[in-house]
Amino acid sequence: MAGGTNNGNAAFRDFTSDFADVTDPLERRRLALEKIDNASFSWYHVRAICVGGVGFLTDAYDIFAINLAVTMMAYVYWEDAKIPSSTSTLLKVSTSVGTVIGQLGFGRLADMVGRHRIYGSELIIMITATIFQCTIGHSYAIGFVPLLTFWRIIMGIGIGADYPTSSVITSEFATTKYRGAIIGAVFANQGWGQLLAGIVSVVCVRAWKDDLVDAKTALECTDNCRKAIDQMWRVLIGFGAIPGSLALYYRLTIPASPRYQLNELEQAAEKELEEEEYNMKVTAITGYSNGSGSIATSSASPDKNENQAGTLKEFYDHFKQWKYGKILIGTAGSWFMLDVAFYGLGLNTAVILQAIGFSSDANIYETLYNVCSGNLILICAGSIPGYWFTVFTVDIIGRKIITTCGFIIMTIIFCLIGFAYEDLGEKGLFALYVLAQFFENFGPNATTYIISAECFPSKYRSTAHGISSASGKLGAIVAQCALGTLIDHGCSSDDENCFLPHVMEIFALFMFIGIFTSLLLPETKRQTLESLAERLHGEIDPNRIAREKSEMMSAKGNNDSNSNSSSTGIAYDVELHRLNSKGKKEKDTTFREVHNIV
Repeated sequence: MAGGTNNGNAAFRDFTSDFADVTDPLERRRLALEKIDNASFSWYHVRAICVGGVGFLTDAYDIFAINLAVTMMAYVYWEDAKIPSSTSTLLKVSTSVGTVIGQLGFGRLADMVGRHRIYGSELIIMITATIFQCTIGHSYAIGFVPLLTFWRIIMGIGIGADYPTSSVITSEFATTKYRGAIIGAVFANQGWGQLLAGIVSVVCVRAWKDDLVDAKTALECTDNCRKAIDQMWRVLIGFGAIPGSLALYYRLTIPASPRYQLNELEQAAEKELEEEEYNMKVTAITGYSNGSGSIATSSASPDKNENQAGTLKEFYDHFKQWKYGKILIGTAGSWFMLDVAFYGLGLNTAVILQAIGFSSDANIYETLYNVCSGNLILICAGSIPGYWFTVFTVDIIGRKIITTCGFIIMTIIFCLIGFAYEDLGEKGLFALYVLAQFFENFGPNATTYIISAECFPSKYRSTAHGISSASGKLGAIVAQCALGTLIDHGCSSDDENCFLPHVMEIFALFMFIGIFTSLLLPETKRQTLESLAERLHGEIDPNRIAREKSEMMSAKGNNDSNSNSSSTGIAYDVELHRLNSKGKKEKDTTFREVHNIV
């Protein structure tokens, strides 16, 4: 696998084509998935991580960059560099609104038409929106803020689309032993995105230093100073389009996910078998045959317009049962609780920057430089190490224990910040801030993403992941629009942020609730996706069935089995597909009938 690919591209191999000479579709599926699940970690997986992770790099880059860019925009478009809090919140929340739309819409679409048919479109959306963002300006016909808000919503749709598509594709191409680490490494690109945004922002401020250093206040920032800052934020935002452009080819040329593709073949075979049965009935009644005399072989292609996913009614009927629905509640609920507090940490950033000596504002250059470099230090101190601790331990410790322990530790940290805010001092608050960032990422921020890509059956996997991740973004929106505004509740003009400790206590409550939602999560480490679907959702594991079928056929020693393997395999696959469409009781009573096919 490390030596390149004959099918697909250098990042994603077309494993199904490797066994195109195997006529039995069930056996071909078993061989393809066995090769994926048992593969050793190699450069092939590193390339897949880079291609899958570029969307999250862009996502984190944009979120980090807009926080810095809003500070810069204030000097250009608002007097005294004071942007209204409502406008600042609108610009930051607009991306989250678009992200929710993208997560829900593309999550469902990936299950309906196939992951590979839409993969790459999310990068095109992100790149296009980024380019338009950094080229807009104020005019008499339309204001700057509405235009920027519109394009940030569009960009959010692209970012949201990347959540279910990248996670599901990565999980379905990943080796079982290191699947958690591979999915986690894709998500950990968020840390590199934040780091890249910080570096680009520092470089921009340094590059335009000569135009900024003489302006000590916003009123003194005129002409060249404003022009420099206007150029800075556009370069900062626009640079985010470059990483996505580099990975676009590999996403657009990705082969079909082997697990999704093999489900398509099952449905195509079932359709052709039904047509054959119909033709036989017509022949019996009329005495005429249409010339079709055999079941189509497994090389037939499925109808690309056919909906391969379960319908929304089937989705509802499945997850309304507590034993299945509790898993979705666990992933969506944990993600919601986590993202509420994930935003909450940002409320302390100004105090933290002051604590580490990055609050000087002798002139505009120092103000911008300290904001950019100070945030860069905070990222390196907590966020990035946390992501990679998860990557290196998630397949050893397990997803569930990391999630639950993360919520417990975060509850304690937020309680300390809230109830002992005045006694902590700047250094104490800084220490807790870094610890909180670390255990968010070495905790539920990474594991909710990983588990949601593993614990659902193939036909619902992307839809359920989209719902789970959208719940997280809803949590961020609630925190920004509702809880974030409480920090000045009942405060006088000379006592800003007086209610901040109580807001931290509210976030601690959300972390406490997250402990219980995490208990609903299953442990998914080092189990194949098919065995997880069987254990958690009552689906039949086709790999296990294929092995049993192979053993039975070998035991029979039937010399004619090779000549009949194609039609037998299709019929077996069809009955397996029909069985998986039934309820649990029907599965138990019909399972032996499926075995009788062989």
